[in-house]
Amino acid sequence: QVQLVESGGGLVQAGGSLRLSCAASGSIFSFNAMGWYRQAPGKQRELVATITNGGRLNYADSVKGRFTISRDNVKNTIYLQMNSLKPEDTAVYYCNAARSWNDYWGQGTQVTVSS
Repeated sequence: QVQLVESGGGLVQAGGSLRLSCAASGSIFSFNAMGWYRQAPGKQRELVATITNGGRLNYADSVKGRFTISRDNVKNTIYLQMNSLKPEDTAVYYCNAARSWNDYWGQGTQVTVSS
């Protein structure tokens, strides 16, 4: 059973930074891609950033230039470095790991950006 454990969320002022981590229970090479999604109250879950096994990156337009996704294959962990945070970035952030036949999700970590 795949387990994804997120950490690093919290409360930060606008303009500040946070780094989220997602540790997988097994080798992240077993996934086609991993990424971060977020869900704000009353809104649908949306893509934030993804990274494929080949290192291809994809970002939502709203975070381009501010957020950076990366991976550590030795630690089986992905990261999301979030800079220049805005109040509209407030959401629960979820880690996702995708295989051809299934998706796996972490429990989520709350990010709150105060104005």
